[in-house]
Amino acid sequence: MYLFKRSSDLKKHLDLVRKSNKSIGFVPTMGALHAGHLSLIQATRQKNDVVVCSIFVNPTQFNDPKDFEKYPITIEEDIKKLNNVSTDILFLPSVEEMYPEGLESDLHYDFGDLETILEGKFRPGHFQGVGRIVHKLLDIVQPDQLFMGQKDLQQCLIIRRLLAITHSPVKLVVCPTEREKDGLAMSSRNARLSPAARKKAVGIYQALLHIKDNFGKGLHFMEGAHEAFDTLKKQGFEPEYVDILQLDNDTLVPLDQPPGNATVVVAVAAWLDGVRLIDNMILQGSL
Repeated sequence: MYLFKRSSDLKKHLDLVRKSNKSIGFVPTMGALHAGHLSLIQATRQKNDVVVCSIFVNPTQFNDPKDFEKYPITIEEDIKKLNNVSTDILFLPSVEEMYPEGLESDLHYDFGDLETILEGKFRPGHFQGVGRIVHKLLDIVQPDQLFMGQKDLQQCLIIRRLLAITHSPVKLVVCPTEREKDGLAMSSRNARLSPAARKKAVGIYQALLHIKDNFGKGLHFMEGAHEAFDTLKKQGFEPEYVDILQLDNDTLVPLDQPPGNATVVVAVAAWLDGVRLIDNMILQGSL
């Protein structure tokens, strides 16, 4: 596996790859890699000749500085894991490399209402930071395909919007959420849970399953969300939202009437043991 820390060096190498008519797949990460990340690498390998992964903990997408400081850094272990799944290239830039202009910026992406709900509501500025760093990374890597996980569904839709805004030819591939044996969505944040909280965390998955099992079975479609919110509170979570929404032209719209044949998802964010966990599930249709 090649390791690059400078964007100019990576660009030169990838220019040679493109001259050989090889396709390039890209998986951007913030490190602390787990089996979910590695499944993205493997999916990328199946569809591309060369697999590029980046590890960069992006400061501009953290609206809470304490959350940025607590984000786990496990570079040595990450490199071993990437080698084990035959990653071709790792891009490991510094903050100075990615933001030579500084962290402050007047740049603004028009993500519309998509960045004002769910994560956007509770993490103001988050998606502007995500858009900014992914735009930079795509300019450097110029992949054919970009691979992301469904666990970050709203982020996937934001990036789909970013690709349209920037007229990028890159194809976004959204892969299913990888889960632990008990159903908890794999996340780098899970490592910060105490053993007791880790056992309790599966309650989020169980709440999603309960909503899915009862969706469209006589209850008003929002009753399941309200019930799940209350159940999570009783279990010791501090839920921020449990929302059922429909997908409409690559944006999420709160469900206030029967959805017909539209794709419908339920999304959850809740605090447990000082750790913020998110998850989602498709109730009908497909992405």
